[in-house]
Amino acid sequence: MGKIRVVIADDESLIRLDLREMLTNLGYLVVGEVGDGRSAVNLARELRPDIVIMDIKMPDMDGIEAAKILTEERIAPVLLLSAYSQQDLVQRAREAGVVGYLVKPIRETDLAPAIEVALARFREFMEMQKQVDDLQDALETRKLVDRAKGILMDRQGLTEAEAFRKIQKMSMNNRKPMKEVAWAIILAHQVGEG
Repeated sequence: MGKIRVVIADDESLIRLDLREMLTNLGYLVVGEVGDGRSAVNLARELRPDIVIMDIKMPDMDGIEAAKILTEERIAPVLLLSAYSQQDLVQRAREAGVVGYLVKPIRETDLAPAIEVALARFREFMEMQKQVDDLQDALETRKLVDRAKGILMDRQGLTEAEAFRKIQKMSMNNRKPMKEVAWAIILAHQVGEG
């Protein structure tokens, strides 16, 4: 596995410089640096880093808004930096899907564990999201197949099991997923009624 790729976003160039040095010392690869939230989102979209380390208070778009976009688009986990540990900021960060939070000044010894935890949390989030997507797809497929079975049972006088086998056989013969075959049966039925 290669080096973990990092984008840094902080409006203070000295902080970016310190962070770059700490990250490099720890064996991370800094692939980009920006000074505001909007640029951080655009750079992360372009570079697809493994993690984005971002200050909360930045011009144009704050780090929490940027983190929300990066999380929703599943681009990269965000580790937020702040000189403030106010509860409302922590709450907003949590709601935005931020997977880590460090209070400035950042110490090199705190950085690696925070990054590793953030990466692990993001992997868990992505796996859960994949499971949700798979379940939604399976449910949608089942609904379409049930509808198509009903049409075949009505039109061709088949039992439920026969209708299912027919859809299954059409799927295998045409090398198409059952979802597509069911959708085709439903469309053909709708065109036939029109």
